[in-house]
Amino acid sequence: MGGMARHAPEVNLGLRLSPNGAPLRQRIAEAVIEQIRVGRLGPGDALPSTRSLAAELAVARSSVVDAYDELAAAGYTTARPGSGTRIAAGADAAASAGAASHVASSAAAAAAAAAPIPRAPMWDLLPGHPDPDLISTTDWRRAWRAAAAAPVPAAAPGPRGHPELRVALAGHLRRTRGIVAEPDELVVVPGVASALRVIAAAAELAGRDIAFEEPGYAEARRTFEMSGARTRAVAVDDDGLDPAALRESDTAVYCTPAHQYPLGARLPAPRRAGLVRWATRAGSLLIEDDYDGEFRYDVSALPALRSIDGGRDCVAYVGTASKILTPALRVAWLLPPPRLRAAVVEALERTGESVCGITTFALARFIDSGALTRHLARAARTYAARRAALVSALGRACTGVGLMGVEAGLHVVLRLPDAADDVAIAATLRDRGVALSPLSKFFAGRPGARGLVCGYSRLPETQAGAVAELIASAVGQP
Repeated sequence: MGGMARHAPEVNLGLRLSPNGAPLRQRIAEAVIEQIRVGRLGPGDALPSTRSLAAELAVARSSVVDAYDELAAAGYTTARPGSGTRIAAGADAAASAGAASHVASSAAAAAAAAAPIPRAPMWDLLPGHPDPDLISTTDWRRAWRAAAAAPVPAAAPGPRGHPELRVALAGHLRRTRGIVAEPDELVVVPGVASALRVIAAAAELAGRDIAFEEPGYAEARRTFEMSGARTRAVAVDDDGLDPAALRESDTAVYCTPAHQYPLGARLPAPRRAGLVRWATRAGSLLIEDDYDGEFRYDVSALPALRSIDGGRDCVAYVGTASKILTPALRVAWLLPPPRLRAAVVEALERTGESVCGITTFALARFIDSGALTRHLARAARTYAARRAALVSALGRACTGVGLMGVEAGLHVVLRLPDAADDVAIAATLRDRGVALSPLSKFFAGRPGARGLVCGYSRLPETQAGAVAELIASAVGQP
């Protein structure tokens, strides 16, 4: 089934041609590649006829013919008599990697080199980033001095390495997430994407369906699809992912139960138990991305899926230092079900992916010394204050719009009317010094709900009012 062509899409592709001054054929080709990159077109999908697309774009048919020729020459499409032009195998991976259909001319390359470097925004509200300035420099330096004083490693540690960090993480997960695991069960990986690639390989998910939250974490979706899996969008509601929406054909389920990304729902305990029961009964795998589960405000902790009865045998738990300390560490951890651990180790040994042993030793010392516990307490207080300031300021400035996801995590969502163009609003705000994400970008198919995803972890409380006023102005609030 995995090799069969998918049904042809609607004739109207809804292409948006960039106004970058490039030849029309290149802009058409770039627009098709963008549709492939975001998953609206995939291998085996048929493109409309050149005549139909020319009519849709109101351009000369010759320009579309030239664009199709360019796509075919670059390996993005195949054309056979009687079957039209179709997206080629591997086109999705090429699009995700940023491969262009043409080589930029020397004049265009010179213009790009001479273009001014975009200025960093004055206020960075992009979601998913902690504030590394909250890390105690004394604790941080002490941990790295200990790592520097340790014997110099003779080789890169493999998946069976990092014993100090695995011991430290086992204690941390037991204290903060209620997960009981032996250090030998944990696998240290260089980032969440690496963990998801390894899970896909170990569980043999290529060619199989993964139920995926809609809207959801686009990078995780791309990682699975580049691994050969088929992501099936499952709409979330105000309580997150509903187990009743799952199908027997779902070999795995990817979810963010602690703080649904990006809408922010905390999956209620009955649904958590229901997910584990469903996976146990169906023999499926639950992939729990606990990306910011340590941060919650004015609400009680909910158990991780992995800690629920039966969760050990069906949940692959993924955690990361990127949200609690800094993405610069490039350290994540994977706790696979026992039946998959050997396959996970084998997959990592095949790819050679590893984490710097000096880095993991320093992180282990940072955890064992109590510095991480102190940091999380300090960060949670600071984030709670920043969240309260932003929520209050948005409530005053943006009347008649709702906020979602305020109970946990590092961001909130400002919901906008369905007719709003949140992409344009986000671009306007960027020009005014505020960087944030449009909610519609988190949908795999046609854009769904509209809104602005606002991270607050790096927004000082004293500046929340100014940012809220800029947001209100951009969305057209009086």
